[in-house]
Amino acid sequence: MTSSVITLESTPTWAVAAVVFFLISISICIEHLLHLLAKYFNKNRRKYLIQALDKIKSELLQLGFISLLLTVGEKPIANICIPKSIGETFLPCSDPSNDSPEEAKCEEQGMVSLLSRQGMKELQYLIFVLAFFHSLSCILTFGLGMAKMRKWKSWEAETRTLEYQFSNDPRRFLLIHQTTFARRHLRFWSEHRFLRWPACFLRQFYASVSKVDYFTLRHGFITAHFSEGSTFDFQKYIKRTLEKDFGVVVGISLWVWILSMLFIFLNAHDFYNYLWLPFIPLLMLLLVGTQLQGIISRMCLESQEKSQVVRGTFLVRPSDHFFWFGWPKLLLHLMHFILFQNSFQLAFFTWTWYKFGFRSCFHRKTEDIVIRLAMGVLVQVLCGYVTLPLYALVTQMGTSMKKVIFPEKVVEGLKRWRANARRNIALKNNYTSARPSLDNNTTSINTSPSFGASPSFNLNTPHCVKFDQPSSSEYLAFGVKDEGKANSTNRETKDS
Repeated sequence: MTSSVITLESTPTWAVAAVVFFLISISICIEHLLHLLAKYFNKNRRKYLIQALDKIKSELLQLGFISLLLTVGEKPIANICIPKSIGETFLPCSDPSNDSPEEAKCEEQGMVSLLSRQGMKELQYLIFVLAFFHSLSCILTFGLGMAKMRKWKSWEAETRTLEYQFSNDPRRFLLIHQTTFARRHLRFWSEHRFLRWPACFLRQFYASVSKVDYFTLRHGFITAHFSEGSTFDFQKYIKRTLEKDFGVVVGISLWVWILSMLFIFLNAHDFYNYLWLPFIPLLMLLLVGTQLQGIISRMCLESQEKSQVVRGTFLVRPSDHFFWFGWPKLLLHLMHFILFQNSFQLAFFTWTWYKFGFRSCFHRKTEDIVIRLAMGVLVQVLCGYVTLPLYALVTQMGTSMKKVIFPEKVVEGLKRWRANARRNIALKNNYTSARPSLDNNTTSINTSPSFGASPSFNLNTPHCVKFDQPSSSEYLAFGVKDEGKANSTNRETKDS
């Protein structure tokens, strides 16, 4: 008995309308939820989270368009015929079962399709599951990072207490080995690279960021970029930095797609990928965490070589030379690949489970299933709760200061002030060109920021701030003059 395929010609219109209405309702609900989330971020001035949300929308649109192309090109792709000898190479299973009907065009030629229609339908399921898992992975990563940094908020509040100010009084002098930070990092293994790396590897599993590490890195950052005793809220700055880094992690770039295609290719049975492929994201993540812990120890060693006496508290000096190739963002791009690869492996496992059953040729043994699930969960938790917050803290020890040093309100004030200044300068130039006989020295246009247009900053020592990778449209710089207790800040902006 053969079963005939029922098309829309023989399907009740009410059934078609009901299914379409259900799908449209789900789409509208998801779109409305994303709109409310963007409205909430905009209300709380979380610009970088809005950018991350836009990247997630772009990713969903991209994956949806790929699925649409697979649907439209289902028949043309299936009609591409290849020899059977080539079609039987690099199979994911050692004994595959081919129950799907072959295209008549290829069957007549004694060949097989490049990708059957059934295979393209199954690939569409994989794309949907990948979009779901990657979005879920990004949300979990950010949530775990915020949960880890919640403890840092109490540490930041402690820096404003009298007890902290007394213990870090710059009029006190200590030997470097008497400080808590030195006792934590200056051990017998610190000066030997082959002993320091195993210690840093183990440290990321227990107290990856201790209170003394946070206080010391905070003190080094503020000393390098601000005045001594500044009340700068370092924890909020780290929080804004994590939000900006999150916008990089959620995106999918071309090189990530290329490496993902390599993962699909290596899924062939000939490579025995179940023995080594699930461990790659974990090993890369542990390597990044070890490097971050090693940077803290190296900063401690460098400070010890310069002086054996500490004034007030231990001082570390930020510099890009602690990072690989002098490029701190390289670690962030590695975590970007790690998270996407991990979500891809979890999506691939879920897809094979749904389409081919829990015991399929993709994972026959119980050990394979346990390894894939354990590695996926471990990488997700370790990256979100340990490595990404550690990265957000340690990368502040680079040479450059990030633009998120300014809160969103301050950035808006600086932009308004720049617009007012440029408008006043334009008016002055127009007035001068219209009255050439007048002496230019007698014309005075006030280009200082008006009240409410630009905020002021109370910083004590003169310094110059260098932002990491300034945007092409604007560059913010400011100078600070010391006038005793009364401090004034003059900022100017210019096009790059």
